[in-house]
Amino acid sequence: MSDVLVAEGLSRSYIVAGQQLPVVRRATFRIARNELVAILGRSGSGKSTLLSLCGGLDTPDTGWVVVDGTDVTQLSDEQRRAFLQNTVGWVFQTPQLVPLLSAAENVALAMRIAGQPQVDAMRMTATALEAVALEDRAELRADQLSRGERQRVALARALVKAPALVIADEPTAELDTRTAGEILTLLHDAARSDVAVLFTTHDEAEAAQADRTLVMEDGVLREA
Repeated sequence: MSDVLVAEGLSRSYIVAGQQLPVVRRATFRIARNELVAILGRSGSGKSTLLSLCGGLDTPDTGWVVVDGTDVTQLSDEQRRAFLQNTVGWVFQTPQLVPLLSAAENVALAMRIAGQPQVDAMRMTATALEAVALEDRAELRADQLSRGERQRVALARALVKAPALVIADEPTAELDTRTAGEILTLLHDAARSDVAVLFTTHDEAEAAQADRTLVMEDGVLREA
């Protein structure tokens, strides 16, 4: 399997109350295509910051990260926007949908922003919603959907652009056990469709369902 994500020596610190606070300390790891990898750690361990570095939302102080052959740390602002639109699909702890738009419109919006024609965007949206078993809910507004359904729409929005890498930051944190299991199953399915999937969790049982688990403690990443 080829590597989709290669991170080497990633470090990130922030200035808090005049003091330098290390959040990620020289993280090095790889994720292959068709692989589902969990990062396990408690809140404040640095998981979300590491995801931001890997997905192009933040820039490391040291180290580098390559996603699908692109050195993310060397991108210009314009290149970074294109990278975020096309190469990485994000799923956050809260779905971040537009409440008054339908499920289909929320997913299609990601394609329209990326420059896809309306007809193509809606065709790809239908496929993405079917992949997360929401084709029969496509016309309902986001605020008419359950919490789990909204998270599935968010996953469809991440998958619709056929990204090389899906990054999910605590995607099950606000879900009940059954619904969380459904989301993890969908992440598994995504990883088997020629995509690399990286997700964070504080739940050891959830992490155990991944192909591989990394542990984050006080900014230090290690193999489980």
